[in-house]
Amino acid sequence: MSVTETGATIWLTGLPSAGKTTIAYELAGRLRTEGHRVEVLDGDEIREFLSAGLGFSREDRHTNVARIGFVAELLAANGVKVLVPVIAPFADSREAVRKRHAAESTTYLEVHVATPVEVCSVRDVKGLYARQAAGEISGLTGVDDPYEAPESPDLRIASHQQTVQESAAALHALLTERGLA
Repeated sequence: MSVTETGATIWLTGLPSAGKTTIAYELAGRLRTEGHRVEVLDGDEIREFLSAGLGFSREDRHTNVARIGFVAELLAANGVKVLVPVIAPFADSREAVRKRHAAESTTYLEVHVATPVEVCSVRDVKGLYARQAAGEISGLTGVDDPYEAPESPDLRIASHQQTVQESAAALHALLTERGLA
């Protein structure tokens, strides 16, 4: 199996507006240029197409993460680098995905995009922090709903202290170190 055929799931977890999706797409472009098969499982798209009807309760969030983890593992087992920029706020949900990958002998890397809530709320890409502050929504991860940051991720990226390109390069370096890029 050549390097370009070795699949893996790379899960980017972090608060809303942390930079997960932006970093994932930046890295995906670089990996494709190098000849890798790559898919990005964007959390918003998954919610629309695969997890429609799920809410944001702890149970629904766990179900959403489990579904995404299943699809990611399936793709990764078939030689695709799967970038998953999904909040996945609960450690036990992320651990269940890790265990599923381990049971199938599929590589799983956890990356914490560790952007402070103060920075995320200023970025506010989707207007969620403003809507929460205005009382229009509740249950915003990291504000009035819990976020359990990974204790020992494979990589922690401080996206607020470097460019998107630098963040993607740090993740690419991890993949190279692990023989995946």
